[in-house]
Amino acid sequence: MLLSIKNLKTIAEDDHNKQILKGLDLEINKGEIHVIMGPNGSGKSTLANTIFSSYKYIKTDGTIKFLDEDITNLSTDKIAKKGIFMSFQTPEEIKGINLAGYLRSIKTSMDGKKPSIYEFLPEVENYMKELNIKSEYTNREFNVGFSGGEKKKNEILQMLLLKPKLAILDETDSGLDVDAIKTVVKGINLYKNDENAVLIITHSTKILEGLKVDKVHILVDGKIVKTGDYNLALEIDKNGYKEYLNEN
Repeated sequence: MLLSIKNLKTIAEDDHNKQILKGLDLEINKGEIHVIMGPNGSGKSTLANTIFSSYKYIKTDGTIKFLDEDITNLSTDKIAKKGIFMSFQTPEEIKGINLAGYLRSIKTSMDGKKPSIYEFLPEVENYMKELNIKSEYTNREFNVGFSGGEKKKNEILQMLLLKPKLAILDETDSGLDVDAIKTVVKGINLYKNDENAVLIITHSTKILEGLKVDKVHILVDGKIVKTGDYNLALEIDKNGYKEYLNEN
C-alpha cells in the first residue's frame, strides 16, 4: 500500500466549528491513477492540503500512512521529502530567481545534494521540450509573467524532475485549453510507472481521456460516497452529482 487514509477528519484553522472532512477513507496502491471528483465545497482540495499538513486545516481524527509509515503529524517539508508531490490550483510567482535556479534549488533540497549542472540542465531542457515550454523560460523569473497554462505545465515539469512516489494534482487542468490539457496528460504519462501513483482532483473528464484511470471517487460533504472505474467519471460528466447530493 502506497497511501492509506483512515477516518480522516479535519476542521478549518480559522473556524473550529467548520468541519470539512468527516471520516474520509482512501487507499492507493503503487501503479495506480486515482481520481477525486465532487461538487464545489465538498472537501477535495482540503483533502490534498490535509495530506500535506497545511496550516489552514487541523486534523481532529484519523491517520495518514505512506508506505506503511504514519505521516499524520509530520511537517510539510518532511512529507515532501518522503516522496509526495502536490501541484497547486494557483501556482505562486517567485521574483528574483529564474526558473532554472528554482528547479535546481528544489532538486538539491529533495536529494540532499546539488545536481551537476551539466547533467541537470539537459534533463530540464528535455522535459521542457516534451511539455512545449519555451527554452528561454529557464532564464525568466519563476512563473512571473507566465500564462495560466504555462504555470500549470511548470508544475508538471517539477513533478517530472523530482520523480516523487505519489503525485497529487489539484485541478491542474482548470482553466486550460484543449492543447494544454493534452500536454499535461503527456507529462503525467511520462511520469507514471509501476512504482509510483497519481491522485488527480478534477471537475472535468477531459484530463482523464488520455490516462489509464484505475479508480474514481465521488467526494460529497467531506466523505467518499462512491468509488468506481472510469465509467463513474463519465456518469458524472453526463448527469452531475444530483443523485449523490440527494443521498447525503
